[in-house]
Amino acid sequence: MARFRTRLALLGSAAALAAGALVPAQFAGAHPAAAAEDQQWVALGDSYTAGVIRAAGNTFEIPRDGCERTDRSYPQVIDRDLGGLFDLTNVSCGAATIENVTDQAQEPIGRHLPPVSEDPDYPFPAVPPQSEAVGPDTDVITVGVGGNTLGFADILAKCPQLGGESDGMGTPCKDALGAGLQTRLDKASREYDRMLAVLHERAPQAKILTVGYPTVIPQNTAKCNYGDLTQFGTITQGDLAWLRTDVLEPLNKTIEDSTGTQEAAGFVDLYTSSQEHSVCDDTKWMEGFVTLPDQLSFVHPNALGHRNAADHVEEAMLNAIS
Repeated sequence: MARFRTRLALLGSAAALAAGALVPAQFAGAHPAAAAEDQQWVALGDSYTAGVIRAAGNTFEIPRDGCERTDRSYPQVIDRDLGGLFDLTNVSCGAATIENVTDQAQEPIGRHLPPVSEDPDYPFPAVPPQSEAVGPDTDVITVGVGGNTLGFADILAKCPQLGGESDGMGTPCKDALGAGLQTRLDKASREYDRMLAVLHERAPQAKILTVGYPTVIPQNTAKCNYGDLTQFGTITQGDLAWLRTDVLEPLNKTIEDSTGTQEAAGFVDLYTSSQEHSVCDDTKWMEGFVTLPDQLSFVHPNALGHRNAADHVEEAMLNAIS
């Protein structure tokens, strides 16, 4: 459905350019401003928005700012799909927390993850809070963030160590970290509510679309091969099930619930459409810890995952302005 609507919008835009007066059918009479001028769109978020890994394209910022936005990340894909309708400002940044979107400057890390990788351009100057890109003339805001506030990357770094020590048995990561998880989720919920309030205050007329996280871990964790670094390395199957049901799915629910409290917001679900394309599936939209032959990917969407995200986010954007 999303790709059909995209093609319809693009065809409508082409016709408008040729005839000087036509607009796509879904906008006719409903939103004349969409035909008169580009909608101002600001893309906010963390690495799942920015792209970051090489499997999600090439970085295009010159000079680099360390946020590692890539040319096949979903904001850039949508910009190519619907560039005649939306004027994109993309300030998403790898490793961003909710507070980095709201009101806290961020010091980007680029690809500097010692001892695994050294970035020759590190350290990078701080970038301002992403919300500063939002203003009264902003029409649409998309925001995908929350995982770093929850500490998902830290959990992912700890679980393989514990899984290796247990020889792949049991749920050592759950046993070590599970007790503090609800506190993390509560913190993410409070900060998400505050972020949405700040965005609404800065752009009272904007449509705010929150973007959830895709399926990372399959329902059947037996698909995941213990010790395989292109998947989850030495995380045990029991801990993978815990990460799916107690960490990632509740994080998406937290984002969706926070979105529901905001009158001008809508939630974009990426989880459902990606369920057969996890890190451990044959046709994966998510990379594991590494992408062969030698690329560090640390569990992020690849270009196929971003294409799927683009389909769903752009459909929500078109609906938002219709």
